[in-house]
Formats: sequence, C-alpha cells, structure tokens
Amino acid sequence: MKKFMGLTKRNLLIYFKDKPAILFSLLTSLIVLVLYLLFLKGTFEDAFNSAVEDAGNLSLLIKSEDVSLFVKITLLVGMMGTAMITVPYSCLTTIVKDRENRIDYDISATPVKRWQIILSYFTAASVPACIMTGLLLTIGLVVLSLGGGMKLDAENILKTYGIVVLGSVSATALFMTLMLFFKSSQSASAFFGMLSAAAGFVIGAFIPLSQFSEEVQTFCNLFPATHVTVAVRNTLMSGVLNSMESSIGGRDQGLFIKAIKEIFSFNARMLGNDLKMSESIFYVMLVMVISCIVMVFVYSKTYRRK
Repeated sequence: MKKFMGLTKRNLLIYFKDKPAILFSLLTSLIVLVLYLLFLKGTFEDAFNSAVEDAGNLSLLIKSEDVSLFVKITLLVGMMGTAMITVPYSCLTTIVKDRENRIDYDISATPVKRWQIILSYFTAASVPACIMTGLLLTIGLVVLSLGGGMKLDAENILKTYGIVVLGSVSATALFMTLMLFFKSSQSASAFFGMLSAAAGFVIGAFIPLSQFSEEVQTFCNLFPATHVTVAVRNTLMSGVLNSMESSIGGRDQGLFIKAIKEIFSFNARMLGNDLKMSESIFYVMLVMVISCIVMVFVYSKTYRRK
C-alpha cells in the first residue's frame, strides 16, 4: 500500500505543478460561458418562451424570476457537463508524458504490481478531477445564490455533488483506457482539441438533445457524461420547476412541466425510450467498472517490463 500511495502522491504533485494544464482543463467550460453570453442565452430563452406560449393563459402565472433562474441553471449545467469531460482528460496527461519521456520504463522495473501502478495513475487523476469540478460547481452555486437564490434544498445540493463526483471518476476511468494508446503529448493534445469541440454538443450544452433525431440522441447518450449531465440537470432544476408548478397551481395537470422536461432533455433517451434517473446512474457505474477492468488488462499488455 505504501508503494501505491507513493506513486499516487508523485502523480498528484506532477499535475498540480503544471498550472497551464489546470487552466486549459477549464477552457471548454469558459468557452461555454462566453458562447452563452453571446449567443446561447437567447437560444435557450426562445425555447423556453416557446413552451410558455404553448401553455396559453398559464404563461401569465409563471414568474419572470423563475424563467431567469431556469436559464442561468441551464448555463451552469452546460458548464458542469463539459467540465466533467475535459477536466478528467487533462488530469490523465501524466501517464502520456511518462511514456513519452521513458519514465514508465523505470516505474515498470520496480517491484510494484501492475494493477497498483495503473490504479495510482487513475487515483491521482480522479482526485484533482473531483476537486476541480466540485470547485466549479461551488462557484456556480454561490453566483446563483448572490443573484437571488437557487430554490434548492440541502438534499438536492448534496445529490448534485455526489453526481459530479461520480461523473468525474467515471470519465477518468473511460479516458484512462484511451490514454494508454497515446505515445506522445502531441497526439493526446490533438485529441483533446477534438474532444473539447464536440463535448458541448454531445451533452446538449449548446443545443438541447431533444432537437436532434432519435439516432443522434441515442449516439450522444452512449457517453456516460451525457447521462451525468442529465442527472445534474434534474437535481439543480428541481427547485425552480417546483416553483413554476406551484405558480400554475395544477391548472394544466402538470402538462407544462412535462413539456419543459421533454424540450430540455430531463431524461436520457436511447433507442426511442426515456431512461429513468436510476437507470442512467446504473449505466454510468457499469461503464466505469468495465473501464477499470479494461485499463488494468490493457496496461498489463501495453506496458511491459524492460
């Protein structure tokens, strides 16, 4: 265990000493923020207002502050969704750098068992990924509170943190298997560029996934990050949706809230079926376990003792 902890500490120190890497890991989330301020705010407001108009006279009952809070939380969900993709990936670059610099030869020559070596990389990447995404969520919640309140109880806030941790760890496990095949930092960086560009679309940060075809929705929901984003959306939006439903007072038998959930993808949709929250969480955990098994197997075959 001491050897495992020693390797994990070494990998953690390498990551936290690389300040530019930490900054770039949050770059995609910052891009989402800029796009929101310039373009996306109007897009999501139009989509919401369209649903309000379809509600007829009920639209007069919905508070303007609830609409504003809904759009702000949509931004936060998009930022968290992209961060739970790009941050874990960036935290894994240490293993590629070690291979590029032949440091993995020295590590492989030690008496440390193979599964301990790969899990030390995994643990050292998961910890900062959880810290960074958790910090981003905290900042977002504080900003929402300063802007007039979140309408969230402590239970849903804790659930959100738990989901963010699960999302960060699962993404780290999934990307770890991919990182084992990169032989240079350049190739890993090139893939990161493509990943950053696609992340916002895959999780629905730019356009709600409900606007796409069934085939595209199924493809996007193959990625655990999309399920995690849906789960975060449900927990963070619960308070404002309850407020809207309370304002309507049951006059529409819940049809308005149902329409909002369909438009903004409150359920992961695969093969034409909506998955329950519990099913999405199970899917994420299943992919995470399989990824951990694969990473140990691949590492033992790819990184041989010299």
